[in-house]
Amino acid sequence: MRSAKTRLGELDCVVVDALPEGARPELAVVLCHGLGAPPTDLVPLAPELVQLEPELGPKVRFVFPGAPLRVEMMGQRVPAWFPLPPEVLMGQERDWDKFAASTPEGLAQARRGLMSLLSELSAATKLPYGRIVLGGFSQGAMLTTDVALRLEEAPAGLCILSGSLICQDEWKQRAQKRKGMPVLQSHGRVDDILAFPQAERLHTLLKDAGLPVEFLPFNGPHTISPEALERMAEFLHDRLEKR
Repeated sequence: MRSAKTRLGELDCVVVDALPEGARPELAVVLCHGLGAPPTDLVPLAPELVQLEPELGPKVRFVFPGAPLRVEMMGQRVPAWFPLPPEVLMGQERDWDKFAASTPEGLAQARRGLMSLLSELSAATKLPYGRIVLGGFSQGAMLTTDVALRLEEAPAGLCILSGSLICQDEWKQRAQKRKGMPVLQSHGRVDDILAFPQAERLHTLLKDAGLPVEFLPFNGPHTISPEALERMAEFLHDRLEKR
């Protein structure tokens, strides 16, 4: 697969595909990394997904944006989409009700950046948002969930990998307008960063709003399980086939 660094909208990103020379993608997949991870953290997922579902290779373009901010975490400045409370960063958050109801400082700026990327990606590939899948891991999943619920047109699907519930009241209201948007969600039962019950609450919020959510719990920590990756490849293949 070919990879290239470029800039789309306000964000630097890595674009990966195996499309024939001069061909346009039939589907685009935008995946956002988690807080503290390098911008290239999720790039290896592209060849893994294509290996699991080979038909994705000549038809799908993968885009991996890099977070524009740097925040202090354990004495280092690390990539972030928006700041989070120290308790969350240290895995010591206890008041999850307060966290779920909160709108993190800096989320609006991160949202603007990702939306600018999607606008330019759509124009460059001539794909409507309905042919773009959004997804991410951890904080990247929070951001893409927020954006998926706000776009003028629903994306082709949403992959929430070890994400969490924030902006609870607003997401609940906006989710009502996303009935039918397919969602794949996975979360480790022993996640020591973003508590598993928060994932269950997010699942319930989306499902109650009428979204078809496939929820894949797994017996593991804050990570992406092999089972989730396998199902994600199938999920993307389903989006590729559905028009």
